[in-house]
Amino acid sequence: MKRAPKLYEKELYSVWQNKVNDKKLSTLSGSDIQIIDIGEFNEDSSGPDFLNARIKIGNITYVGDVEIDGEYNDWKHHGHNIDRKYNKVILHVCFKNKYHQNYVYTKEGRKIPSLCLSDYLNEEEVQKISKHFEEKLSELSYKLKCVEQLNDLPHYQRKKIIMRLGVKRFEKKCLRMYSRLKELKYIKELTIGEPTIGYDLSEEFQNRKFNPQDFNDKRLWQQLLYEFLFEALGYSKNKNAMLKLSRLVNFDFIDKLGHDGELKDRLHSAFYYIGGLVPDNLNGENKYETIIKDNWENIKRIYDGMVMDETEWHFFKLRPQNFPTIRIAGGIELLYKILNEDFVPTLINKFTELRKPSILIGVLRSMFITKSFGYWQHHYVFCKKSSAPIKYYIGSSRADEIMINVVLPFLSLYFEIFGKTELSKKVIQIFNSYSQRSTNKIVQDLAENLDMNSMTSKTVITQGLIELFRNYCSKNKCLECDFGQQVFN
Repeated sequence: MKRAPKLYEKELYSVWQNKVNDKKLSTLSGSDIQIIDIGEFNEDSSGPDFLNARIKIGNITYVGDVEIDGEYNDWKHHGHNIDRKYNKVILHVCFKNKYHQNYVYTKEGRKIPSLCLSDYLNEEEVQKISKHFEEKLSELSYKLKCVEQLNDLPHYQRKKIIMRLGVKRFEKKCLRMYSRLKELKYIKELTIGEPTIGYDLSEEFQNRKFNPQDFNDKRLWQQLLYEFLFEALGYSKNKNAMLKLSRLVNFDFIDKLGHDGELKDRLHSAFYYIGGLVPDNLNGENKYETIIKDNWENIKRIYDGMVMDETEWHFFKLRPQNFPTIRIAGGIELLYKILNEDFVPTLINKFTELRKPSILIGVLRSMFITKSFGYWQHHYVFCKKSSAPIKYYIGSSRADEIMINVVLPFLSLYFEIFGKTELSKKVIQIFNSYSQRSTNKIVQDLAENLDMNSMTSKTVITQGLIELFRNYCSKNKCLECDFGQQVFN
């Protein structure tokens, strides 16, 4: 399958192929670059853009692949940092690198030097490519390849297919949670720490049959909910970093912080320092900054894990209310409830006892809406006051997303494991009737293609449209898709 250039990157491929050999280049860390062979363009639909390049960086000649991105952050946005196909990349080339970041990292943790192309182009070339970037982004739409052929497919059949895909996506979320629950149980039995780099669990684990008694420990469920809540608070850009942070600040470590009235202060210190978000020049000009700085002096003596790098977080193009600093503050509030206020049993009991769906949804959603207060009510980042107060750490739209992506799958898994079939069915009924307040461009465009615009407030429809695009349309799996089978056979 031939590669379709990613948005505007066709122009960057041309620059790489035709305009770099005659220039004196260097990586952002300052090492000289000599391009001996630009490599072969990868016509496959996945993997790095150029294969088998030969490039001298400093005094060493490397043979491997080259990945070209519009912006430095695209390395993470496109998932290259967790994709083994990019393990042989020797140079990361980007058009823009706003913060002059020197490296990207492979799945195995190897550093790859970055080269910023715009540093070596004249102003006219930069403006031309930048303009084309903006035009392509504004034109971007998500269109079904089979949209013309679908005119003859009855509307009720379209709805049926999308609803089935929505339930399928929900089941995938449940399975992912179950996989993590089993990992947590296994790791706890072995009394090993969470690995900092990717790992493969043993064959013994892969072949093990688990039973409900394995999951009677409430701490497993608390850690599971906590991790997935943090991931959901990261949105698409910071979900991996938030999940990583929740696994670094795990319950075994939190136990070492004590459980007195000062725990929340120590949690703030631990999360922001371990997350790599506290600036080196934090001078403690107010009480909050002084407290977390002083607390860290004690905490770092008992913390033996890794500390994240600030470059792992994305702030660019985010609304300030969605900055990871704000979402971490909200996450700490939920974590504190999980630790000290029987949050998980309350969640399960309310779902069990409340019968009317609209009341049940409203009550559960309200458990996650979190008003702001204190330092993070008036700051988006450290040491810089916001122009207006922040009202919520977690608002109603994000609470909706948490309900759909975390709470309902969590409850479904819990009831399935402990044999509460009727309650498990109730979860699916709630999912099928759930109405949400937000949508996105993928959903809007595909709904228009399928003439389903009036139905996108229904979560099962929204999830079905996302599943259709993510796992079929974007991967050209037309003949594996129910729509494709209807129109292409």
